[in-house]
Amino acid sequence: MKYKDYYAILGVERNTSAEGIKKAYRKLALKYHPDVSKEPDAEERFKEIGEAYGTLKDPGKRAAFDQLGPHAAGEDLRPPPDWAQNFGDGEFSFDTVDLADLFAGFGGGRRRGGRPGSHAPVPGQDYEAGVRLTFDQAFRGTEVELDLTVPEYDEKGFAHRVPHQIKVRIPSGVTDGQKLRVPGKGGKGSLGGRDGDLYLDIKVQSHPLFRSTGRDLYLDLPLAPWEAVLGTNVRLPTPSGPVVLKVPPGIRTGQRLRLAGRGLARPGAPAGDLYAVVQIVVPAVVDDRQRALFKQLEEASTFNPRGHFAQEAAP
Repeated sequence: MKYKDYYAILGVERNTSAEGIKKAYRKLALKYHPDVSKEPDAEERFKEIGEAYGTLKDPGKRAAFDQLGPHAAGEDLRPPPDWAQNFGDGEFSFDTVDLADLFAGFGGGRRRGGRPGSHAPVPGQDYEAGVRLTFDQAFRGTEVELDLTVPEYDEKGFAHRVPHQIKVRIPSGVTDGQKLRVPGKGGKGSLGGRDGDLYLDIKVQSHPLFRSTGRDLYLDLPLAPWEAVLGTNVRLPTPSGPVVLKVPPGIRTGQRLRLAGRGLARPGAPAGDLYAVVQIVVPAVVDDRQRALFKQLEEASTFNPRGHFAQEAAP
């Protein structure tokens, strides 16, 4: 029996996690898929990658493979004396099977002296797709229709690119960069295996007014100087409709006014908040009367915004 280093085939270390092995397999399977790859040995590499992943993704098979120990690729392999007792069923000879036969037969029943016929359930392939949403779609939730071209396998095990139209519901409150899992919307399982999952990479377009951090939203609130000094009521836009916000007297730039529950709302979780961030804006153009009024205010006021400079400026 010739040794194959399944870890090297997938390009991972022997201590790589199950998730890391899965990611490596997905990347290589897409690269060497016979329907899309231009590599001359794509079909052979694709089969080899599938063989390696079929062993390493199963905890029992992986443990048995690890017990063989590291060897050079292509080296004649003789498993340790107790290996067959721990992992084998005693019905095969190491001289009549190859490494693929050995591990493909685990749990599926071996036929002595020939290739094993495994009837274990095979799960469907997971798919991944990008979804671009407007801010309003992300806030309220929406339904999207995806046109995917994905590999499917026929009864002989050959892969073909097949178009699929998938309709999925996007829940309210999703955020930019979030990954959503849609169970059962991936490839079809075989031999009773479960269908794969669909993973959606969410991209939310920016909004001219609102910006988000987690479930909370932020909105700049421009105020005139007299509004900041005297206080006022402001008609404020929110994603769920306008509200009247009371601004207290004496508010300063950078202060935040909180509107509870007006942020992003996800199913099964409390809604975030909306924060109005105060920005005091001065008029760029004033007429003579307005200038005179500002002059009167200057002469009447004892307010010194730079009073804290005095200690630093003192000799």
